[in-house]
Amino acid sequence: MAKYEVIDGRYVRNLPVETVMDMIPHRFPLLLIDRVLEVDLEEQTCEAIKNVSMGEPIFQGHFPGHPILPGVMSIEALAQAATVYFIVADKVVEEKLVYFMTIDKARFRRPIVPGDQLRLKIGVERRRGPVCRFWGKGYVDGELATEAEFSAMIVDKQE
Repeated sequence: MAKYEVIDGRYVRNLPVETVMDMIPHRFPLLLIDRVLEVDLEEQTCEAIKNVSMGEPIFQGHFPGHPILPGVMSIEALAQAATVYFIVADKVVEEKLVYFMTIDKARFRRPIVPGDQLRLKIGVERRRGPVCRFWGKGYVDGELATEAEFSAMIVDKQE
C-alpha cells in the first residue's frame, strides 16, 4: 500500500517512483512518471516529472537516428499523473483502478527527445461521481510541449 502524508489537509509532496508504483498498476516500459512533485487537493492539481531517457525501448523504432517521444506517450504520462491525483483525492489504492475514457484537444507543440525532463501538470475541470474531466499540460524547459483534455473513471478492480 502506498505511503504518503497529506500536509495541512491539502498537499501531498515529493512522491518517489516506488510510491507511484504502489498507487498505479503501470510498470516499465509503460510507467511514465518518475516522481510526483505535488498533489494539491484544494486546487485539484497534480504535478509530476517524466525523465526522458535514450534507454527507453520506444526509441529503437521512433525514430532511428532521430528519437522523439511519441505524442501518445506524453498524453499517457498526463493520464498517469491524473490517476495519482484520483488515488490521493479518493484515498484509495488497492481496490480501485482508473480507466482512461476520452482524449480531446490534444496538441503537440514541440518534440520531446531523450535528455528532456517533461514536467506534467494536470487539473480537474469537473467531476461527477466516479468520472472526472481533466486538463493536462507538459512542459520542457518551461516551454509547452504537449497538452490535452481527457476524462477518466475510477472503478472497482475486477479479480
